[in-house]
Amino acid sequence: MLYIKIGNVEIKKTAALAPMAGTADRAFRTICEEYGVAYTVGEMVSAKGLIQGSLKSGKLMERDFANVPFAVQLFGADPYDMEKAVDYCMEYKPDIIDINMGCPAPKIAGNGGGSALMKDIKLSEKIIKAVKRASPVPLTVKIRKGWDENSVNAVEFAKMCESAGADAITIHGRTRKQMYAPPVDWDIIKEVKNTVKIPIIGNGDVVTPEDAKRMYEHTNCDLVMIGRGALGRPWIFSQIEQYLATGEYDEEPRIKKQMEIMRKQIELMVQNKGEKVAFSEARKHCAWYIKGVKGAAKLRALCGSINSFNDIDKLVEKIIELGE
Repeated sequence: MLYIKIGNVEIKKTAALAPMAGTADRAFRTICEEYGVAYTVGEMVSAKGLIQGSLKSGKLMERDFANVPFAVQLFGADPYDMEKAVDYCMEYKPDIIDINMGCPAPKIAGNGGGSALMKDIKLSEKIIKAVKRASPVPLTVKIRKGWDENSVNAVEFAKMCESAGADAITIHGRTRKQMYAPPVDWDIIKEVKNTVKIPIIGNGDVVTPEDAKRMYEHTNCDLVMIGRGALGRPWIFSQIEQYLATGEYDEEPRIKKQMEIMRKQIELMVQNKGEKVAFSEARKHCAWYIKGVKGAAKLRALCGSINSFNDIDKLVEKIIELGE
């Protein structure tokens, strides 16, 4: 097994889980850990919210202490807020602090955070230096290719991140303007990797074990990160680990097993968030789990009306009937 090091944190060189707001919560991270994820990054947390005592921000940083490195991801556009927020983060014992400089969401970028910071390299440098001063654990930065095709500055930005003290950089191979539309540019990940000495984590359109291997080979990145490709398919992490080691991997679990995994995830969500919030959020996860299942289109409406474990069990029963 190959490993990489981010500061003093050792991570398996297989695949990491991306920080997806409203999706990569504690329950999903726990399930991914059971299937061999190498490293997880929590949902982005507002530095300002932490300082102001937001309970919701604190909940986002809760973790299960498996033997899998975990990062808290901070967002904000004020160096003072970002520095001050580190102390709050450390109460949750993260292995790494990650700064979000890549989120394309209008709510975040529109307030100067996330990917909007790529338009202001001097401010971004101040933020990284401020967080680095405060953080007792390694610091990473997540970026994009650039703001748009007319301002592709990932290479220049990565150099700044490195000189400002970042211990690693994650780069998503799209501009902010693209959001998640094709194509993804793996060449920019390769360029960044060839420019800086710190570890580079590649992100964007890895949905199969073969994709993960191709990204490693094409970009020479130190670690592959998966976001949407893991939704409803947490076992992709064990498949990637198998494929990188042997050139082969297990088939998708049988429908019954997939539904067991889905139900377990929802049980964890209920434990962590309570029934009302958990069942509301479970609807999208159920839709992801049944994607590609025989008759899924007809059952998607059932996913949208889930309010109890009884609803979950009825959905599972129908899916297993159709899938057998």
